[in-house]
Amino acid sequence: MLASIHDDPPILVCADLQVEYLTPGRRHVVLDGDAVTARCLELLTLWRGNLWPVMHLKRIAQAAWFNPASRLTDWIAETKPRPGEMTFDHPLPSAYSSSRFVDYMSNIRTVRCILIGFSLDETILATAAEGFHRSHRYQIVADAVACRQPGTGDAAAYKHAVVNVIGNFATIQSSAELIRTSGAVAV
Repeated sequence: MLASIHDDPPILVCADLQVEYLTPGRRHVVLDGDAVTARCLELLTLWRGNLWPVMHLKRIAQAAWFNPASRLTDWIAETKPRPGEMTFDHPLPSAYSSSRFVDYMSNIRTVRCILIGFSLDETILATAAEGFHRSHRYQIVADAVACRQPGTGDAAAYKHAVVNVIGNFATIQSSAELIRTSGAVAV
């Protein structure tokens, strides 16, 4: 179904665009982080330029490997939320672990979200699956998402497998297709 983005623009949800994921030597470093960050910035620029809604998710876990007091949990400078953009901290992988996020999503008229960012195999997967079970519609921009390097195996194959799993709960689209069809977004 095609819906006009000008009638009811979907919310661009930027998941975990934090310094932690770009810092070499860290457990959750994203190998293609620069390319994914560039695509996320393209989409952010489009949304901000059209004054469409933007939401930022920030993972604040309590695990030993994720110290919330560290500067590593800071936003990547270029993707830092601007005034008027929503932000939600979430302690568990799903954004729905934030009571504020749950309240917000429960109270908006039409729930259509486009997910981009890091933590594909945690935050994005968990949020899309939980949102699906709440009848919220999510769209994943396949080339504007990334996940950490798996312990073993091919990183590209791992990402492809995770995106395929998410496809059970959300629509998958490329950033080029989304930008090209910015007048109408398939949901």
